[in-house]
Amino acid sequence: MNRLTHFNEAGRARMVDVSAKDVSARMAIASGEIHMQAETLAHLRQGKLKKGDVLAVADVAAVMGAKKTPDLIPMCHPLMLSGIDVSFSELAGNCGLKVEVQVKCNGKTGVEMEALTAVSTALLTIYDMCKAVDKGMCITAIRLEEKRGGASGNQVRA
Repeated sequence: MNRLTHFNEAGRARMVDVSAKDVSARMAIASGEIHMQAETLAHLRQGKLKKGDVLAVADVAAVMGAKKTPDLIPMCHPLMLSGIDVSFSELAGNCGLKVEVQVKCNGKTGVEMEALTAVSTALLTIYDMCKAVDKGMCITAIRLEEKRGGASGNQVRA
């Protein structure tokens, strides 16, 4: 089993030293879901919520979340992100939405945390904008779907 890299020999938290790593193309895709009442989803679809276009705001929030990740996650490296793509889809058979975010960069460390933070920020924004009509919404299944690049290679959730 690999050791945890964010701890030094004395067991203290540290930012991992990536200075010896090569710059390479990195990509990560994360996703998450928000479940809501059918009426809430209908209002969202029809743009009838008082706070405006929920998905447009959540899209911008995802981008901002990815860019602010090192400000929120203490040991996360600041990265020059080269691309962030956000998509929303309705959940088949359930009332709710799936958010998926792809983040790219050319760097010495991966963008998994940026993708996960972007998804979380988008979902929290949807919750915030819809909570006046549905306080029972549930955010679930935030996870890494795929990552590419780096020493550990490519990984895809089965």
